Amino acid sequence: MIHVPGQSPDLDAHALRVVRAVHETGSITAAAAALGYSQPAVSQQLKRLEQRLGLAVFERVGRGVRLTEAGLVLARHAVTVATALDAAAGEIAELHGLRAGLVRLVAFPSASATLVPSLLARMKERPGRISITYLEAEPPEAVAAVRENRADLAITFSYPGDRVDPHRESAQGLRVATLRRDEMMLVLPVGHPLARAGTGGAPGLSEESIALHPGAIDLGDLADENWVAGCPRCRGHLLDLCDRRGFAPRISYETDNVAAVFGLVEAGIGVALLPALAIESVGARPGVSIRSTAGRDHRTLHAVTAAGAERVPALAAALRALVAISLPGPILRTRA
Repeated sequence: MIHVPGQSPDLDAHALRVVRAVHETGSITAAAAALGYSQPAVSQQLKRLEQRLGLAVFERVGRGVRLTEAGLVLARHAVTVATALDAAAGEIAELHGLRAGLVRLVAFPSASATLVPSLLARMKERPGRISITYLEAEPPEAVAAVRENRADLAITFSYPGDRVDPHRESAQGLRVATLRRDEMMLVLPVGHPLARAGTGGAPGLSEESIALHPGAIDLGDLADENWVAGCPRCRGHLLDLCDRRGFAPRISYETDNVAAVFGLVEAGIGVALLPALAIESVGARPGVSIRSTAGRDHRTLHAVTAAGAERVPALAAALRALVAISLPGPILRTRA
């Protein structure tokens, strides 16, 4: 069919899958291999699509290809179409009593040792044949993975007032469900003057246990300390909080390794501000004291999926399990 100006172009899901594969692989040959087709078959599919559209979908660049503006539009919508088709297939499978499927999970590092193992264990206990693959990534990369259909479910976090929050513009069109608060905690050497009323090695950092430990510390009281900072976004949050208290923290050490942060603090090298989940990932240490902040500073945990993805049975089951293991923090809100 040749496209006639003024008519809506004739599109189909198979053509969108081909365009997306070309976009992800960067070549027609690689796209054909990924889809299980021959290279001529994919070339013919693209040629017919361009005839229907009346526009070029791709252009050759060296030994590879890249999508034109029209091709990029199709690739972007291919994610939504693929999700809708998966949802339809999943619902049909449910009617047949087939509770199976694959969930591609991505989450940030401190969730790898806490939320992710709990989620995998809970999913293993349920009936059915749901497989889960896992990749570790920071929130911006995790949101991008869902948007580009390289992942089905992302566990992410955000800080209040974060100017580069990946759950804003980059998550438009996706479903972002807020799971719970994750309290920010001060990590001090046990010999520090402000640590004497701290939690020490007290196990657990739930909302209830934090509330039971009095003597929260004002960040301003640590203005003269050396600080150990973590990932770039965590470091940015620390700078923002300290700026509100009227000082710039002297960050002498930087590491994304939570265990290394604990080791530096335990050695009396500096103090740190860490999320409770990150602290839980390494467990209690006898040489550190964990204290809450006077401002009850926190970050928020999220579950990110494609819009409508909750209709895919396997993914819906994973989301329910994730909500359950995120308790006692409630689901605060959902936005799409």
